[in-house]
Amino acid sequence: MRVKKININNIPRKIMVVKPSSLGDVVHSLPFLSALHECFPFAKIDWVIARGIEGMLEGNPLINKLWIIDKDKWKNVGRIPGTISELGRLARAVKAEKYDIVIDLQGLMRSGLITKATCAPVRIGFAEAREGSVLCYTHRVEGGRELHAVDRYLKVVSALGYDESNIRFPLPLVRESEKIAELKSKIGDYAVIVAGARWNTKKWPAENFAQVAASLDMASVVVGSESDRGIAMAIEKQSDNKAISMAGETDMSDLMWLIRGAKLMISNDSGPMHIAAAGGIPVVAIFGPTNPGRTGPYGPNNMVLKTNAECAPCYKRSCKDNRCMRDITPDRVLEAVRAIVARKP
Repeated sequence: MRVKKININNIPRKIMVVKPSSLGDVVHSLPFLSALHECFPFAKIDWVIARGIEGMLEGNPLINKLWIIDKDKWKNVGRIPGTISELGRLARAVKAEKYDIVIDLQGLMRSGLITKATCAPVRIGFAEAREGSVLCYTHRVEGGRELHAVDRYLKVVSALGYDESNIRFPLPLVRESEKIAELKSKIGDYAVIVAGARWNTKKWPAENFAQVAASLDMASVVVGSESDRGIAMAIEKQSDNKAISMAGETDMSDLMWLIRGAKLMISNDSGPMHIAAAGGIPVVAIFGPTNPGRTGPYGPNNMVLKTNAECAPCYKRSCKDNRCMRDITPDRVLEAVRAIVARKP
């Protein structure tokens, strides 16, 4: 991928990456982290991450320090004075670190302001970044909105003079809990089901997941956050208890170990879907309002099912019809599952 090079006068000693969220986007940025380390192997790399998903990066040997921010609390209008105070402390703290390079992969005003607050001599962001954040950068990289996020982030490393062809996802190494090890030993082969999503329009009907789970030749484990517990319990019940609900019962480490041991995953467009793809677990991904070309499971080991609806992808978070998801039938998903299972390892 050819991009305009960024000239750096000195070899950087300290680098900060600003990519607070979301879970899937952070997973997509892992090849960038690997390439950045290859490019500057002696530099310390710090990372700004949102509270709640820091487990995705904790324990990663390529990261020196995590700056954990409460970005969701900052959205609360009722605590504006506290937010301003927290931002001020953060700005003073990151400036004191004297970073040589700061890279904003998020591309929003909040991330741009954090980037600018460092006063680093080299502050890099995307030329198409939103909310005026481009004004906070000293250097801009043409990322392109239609590229897959993995390839888009790698353009930044390419601009720094490194061409990354061997894409690696350096997932953190953590110890498996006894709870997860015991569950896996009891159920044998299993699929992971991700029935939740951040947008309601991304959610395939729970009864469809239940029908698929009931028809599988293996057990299935439904994962998700506490807010997904209702959907997961419905799938468990409607599948005649062939599916097991673990929604709201796993931390990030447990989730990764569950995914790592699965034969495959069946998922909406979600963060766990990207964890599975990064770990080489085959994914059957169900897409409606979003574009799998930009945010689908990365790699050749996966199958994406999408609608032929003319309105898709619309990127809408609400829809009265949601035909793009309803038109994908359980039989179609089962056919994809069987095709993946039939493949040679």
